[in-house]
Amino acid sequence: MGVVNVTPDSFSDGGVYLDHDVAARAARRMVEEGAAIVDIGGESTRPGSEGASEEEELRRVVPVLDRLDGELPISIDTSKAVVADAALARGAILVNDVTALRGDPELAGVVAGAGAYLCLMHMQGEPRTMQEEPRYDDVAADVASFLDERLAFAVSQGIPEERICVDPGIGFGKTVAHNLELVRRLDVLLALGRPVLVGFSRKSSLRRLTGSDDLLGASIAAAVAAFERGATILRVHDVKPHVDALTVAAAVA
Repeated sequence: MGVVNVTPDSFSDGGVYLDHDVAARAARRMVEEGAAIVDIGGESTRPGSEGASEEEELRRVVPVLDRLDGELPISIDTSKAVVADAALARGAILVNDVTALRGDPELAGVVAGAGAYLCLMHMQGEPRTMQEEPRYDDVAADVASFLDERLAFAVSQGIPEERICVDPGIGFGKTVAHNLELVRRLDVLLALGRPVLVGFSRKSSLRRLTGSDDLLGASIAAAVAAFERGATILRVHDVKPHVDALTVAAAVA
């Protein structure tokens, strides 16, 4: 899953894709480089972010989707029903919701009505405060329990279970140790019976581990580690090197 953040303040690529033509070209390039789907978002969820209004989020992503004209497999990274509805009407096939259907009571109905795919992500707290001393009794078990409950809720709202994947939310209300533990014990999440998405690309935990601002190698290592433990979807910013690394890892496995 390639990442195109149409935002001024995302933690890694904020401002890079604010030009709608640049964003559309980037999405096309990612698919050419081997991405199975491209995740387009118009609201930053980095630690400390204040979010974006519904109108602003639409203003950022709709022109990009219009330029792509349904030509690519697109995921819309949003927790807002109106934004998801606009994206699905323009060819998006998956809604990637960091709130796991807690942010907007209308979103589940939009996903169900469109017959779309859904990704449910775990986040402790909300972006503005999530990194203020996150704590868990057992991070893998706690995250799995939360996702199991949200999966049941999504199904109760008419979204078929086979159209849902889950995401432990690396960096969303977790310490470095929590993030590593979640990848190390990915089998706990796999026991839910749904595909698991892992997004470790360029996360600050990698900078803390390596002491480097060049996070490509660290991102690839994290993706391969997650893949080897059963992750189905890897959400990344640098598609081609990840595709190459995962191709080799799959060949060796």
